Amino acid sequence: MPGSELYFITIAEASRRITKRELSPVELTEAYLQRIAAIDSQLLSFVTPTAELARQRARAAEAEIMRGGPRSPLHGIPYCLKDIVETAGIRTTAQSKLLADHVPTKDAVVAEKFVAAGGIMLGKTATWEFAHGGPSWDTLFPPAHNPWNTDHHPAGSSSGSGAAVAAGLAPATIGSDTGGSIRGPAAACGIAGLKPTYGLVSRRGVLPNCFSHDHVGPLAWTSQDVAILLSIIAGHDPADPGSADVPMQDYAAGLDAGIAGLVVGVPWRWLEEEAPLTPETRAGFDAALTVFRDLGAEIRAVEPPPMQLFNDAKKVIAMAELYSIHEKDLKTRPELFGASLRYRIIAGGLIRAEDYVQAMRVRRDLATAMQRLFATIDLMLLPTGEPAGKLEPVPHSSLFTGPSLTTPFNVSGNPALAVCSGFGADGMPQSLQIAGRLFDDATVLRAGYAYEMSTPWRDRRPVLNPQ
Repeated sequence: MPGSELYFITIAEASRRITKRELSPVELTEAYLQRIAAIDSQLLSFVTPTAELARQRARAAEAEIMRGGPRSPLHGIPYCLKDIVETAGIRTTAQSKLLADHVPTKDAVVAEKFVAAGGIMLGKTATWEFAHGGPSWDTLFPPAHNPWNTDHHPAGSSSGSGAAVAAGLAPATIGSDTGGSIRGPAAACGIAGLKPTYGLVSRRGVLPNCFSHDHVGPLAWTSQDVAILLSIIAGHDPADPGSADVPMQDYAAGLDAGIAGLVVGVPWRWLEEEAPLTPETRAGFDAALTVFRDLGAEIRAVEPPPMQLFNDAKKVIAMAELYSIHEKDLKTRPELFGASLRYRIIAGGLIRAEDYVQAMRVRRDLATAMQRLFATIDLMLLPTGEPAGKLEPVPHSSLFTGPSLTTPFNVSGNPALAVCSGFGADGMPQSLQIAGRLFDDATVLRAGYAYEMSTPWRDRRPVLNPQ
């Protein structure tokens, strides 16, 4: 493979070639570092590059693989991390002036697992401030741009992670998702991103946004690559109070088993009444349903609780928990927050204890109702959202007022995957969201893989000319 094309290789293919000693980790790492140097001034996806560390780890990985072969499918393969994932000895800022000089002494669990797997970190990527306030121009770094059109946003809050993978600056990354912050950037940037089942991946060492809704998960170009990454980072962590003790598994095994016979639900009331789709997005979604039917799945209408209830419960809980995390700094150093995050934190200070308790009770009822629904179906399909619009300031209140098709699965804890499902007339990616039963992330990924193998969307990449 020519060096100029190495940066578009998948994790699965790179791993195969490294195992066969047809591809050098040093060569692969240099290809990404050169790509970052040539392209990222247009995207601003990296906030803390770690080029020299990457070169050191690439040389070490190559030597290890030559001696004994790769110890994991990620051995010798570069990655980047959202800048709320703590990294020992490497600045972790959450895009906030409050943490401009924050250098952790320990790795987050997911970062530690990537290092143990032999991955090569290229750097830390842009986020909305503390994974919540944005897009903002008054924080430590400017916001990232979308590689399909740099005048458009890459969504948030894992914005730099999504942009970097789509642009071929890294094949693998880790993001976080409290209401859609993995799936939103995956959708906006035309890649795959999984919010795993709540508790499947440890959050220890990842700066919190909302304890009861935070998830950590992988983003990559394909569902297969996401499955490879999930197999590395999943696992019980007794030190994370939300961690689930479930058996480990290889999520990449059995991806090619197909989806014939699966029952797939569509929440039409959400899509037609509560958050009506634009005609173009509806046409793209209908085309995706046709692909699932042709693959042998049964499509049926389902009636989950109103989407607004999920959104309302999450907002009350998230605002209260966000305030509890940042109360001290808000009172003592408010000027160091960006205006967007400061506005949203203050809202949390207005929530009464009674409101929080009642919202948690509503959340329990909604999660129970969702599991009853999933007892009758294998998967749920819906768009991830509308394609990405222009990168421009938005009202700070927009986070509270707009409907979200991703938030219900944070409330219920079910796994949900975003995959590219085509492109609009303006060239921006469309995205399909595939949700599944608790701890059945493997079936969700299998469905994503089946869809990707039956459609041409993985063959198209954004075009960016070096500057």
